[in-house]
Amino acid sequence: MTPRTAAFLRPWSTRLALALLGLVLGLGLLAPLASPRDPNLVDVDRKFAPPSWEEPLGADHLGRSVLARIVHGARVSLLVVVAILGLNMALGLSLGSLAGFAGGRVDALLMRICDVFLTFPTFFLALFLVGLLGPGLFNVILAVAATHWAWYARLTRGMVLGLKHREYVLAARISGTGPVRLVTRHVLPPILAQLLVMAGLDVGHMMLHVAGLSFLGLGVKPPTPEWGVMISDARQFVGSHPELIMYPGLMIFLTVMAFNLLGDALRDALDPGLDHGH
Repeated sequence: MTPRTAAFLRPWSTRLALALLGLVLGLGLLAPLASPRDPNLVDVDRKFAPPSWEEPLGADHLGRSVLARIVHGARVSLLVVVAILGLNMALGLSLGSLAGFAGGRVDALLMRICDVFLTFPTFFLALFLVGLLGPGLFNVILAVAATHWAWYARLTRGMVLGLKHREYVLAARISGTGPVRLVTRHVLPPILAQLLVMAGLDVGHMMLHVAGLSFLGLGVKPPTPEWGVMISDARQFVGSHPELIMYPGLMIFLTVMAFNLLGDALRDALDPGLDHGH
C-alpha cells in the first residue's frame, strides 16, 4: 500500500464514506435482488400498507413498494450523476486544455464563456435551462452538466498553463510529439488527480440539483423511481405519512454526505503540501 493510499484510508470518515457508497452502489446494481417487486406496480388495495416482513418499508399512496422504489431509485440517481460527471470531465478537459495551450484570442473567448456560466447560481441556471429544454431525464443531465462544466474547464486551463512550460513537456514538443499525444501522455495525468478531487466534492451538489429539479416536476418524470420524485409524490401526505418523505430524503442525505467526505479525503491524500507521515 502506497503512502498516499494509506493516508486516504486512514481517517474513519473515509471508511464510513466508502461503506455508505458501497451500500448505495450495491443497492443500485442489485436492485432486482434487493427488492424483486416491480417499483411501479400499483396496488390500491395495499395503499399506505404498514411495514411488514414482505414490505419492510411499507407501501406508498398508490400501493407501490417503498423499498423497491428506494433501491431502484439508487440506480437512477447514480446513473444520472455519472452521466453528468462524464460530460463535465469531457467538456472541462477538452476546452480547458484548448484554452491553456492555444492562448491568445482562443483562451480569452473560452474564458469569457466560462465567466458567463460562472456568474449565475448553478441551481437557478439549471432551472432556466430545463425550462428552455423541457422536463425529462436527458434534459436534466444536459442542464446540470451545463451549470458545472465551466469550473472544470477553468481548473484544467490553469493547470495547463502551469505545466506547458515544464522541461519534460517542452522536450516532448521539440521531439515532435503531436498536441493530442502531448496532452494525453504528459499533461493529462496530473490534471486528472485534481479533477477527481473536484468531482468528489461536486457529486453531492449535482445529486441535490437533480433531486431538486425532480421535486419541482422538471426532472425525472413519474412514475420513474427516483428519490426526488418520491419526495415530490409524498409531500401531500407529509402530515399523515412523513416516513414516505423521510426514506428518500435520508438516502439523499447519506449519499451526499458520503461523497463530500470522500472528496475531502481525496483532497487531503493528493495534496502534495500535506505531511502524511513519510
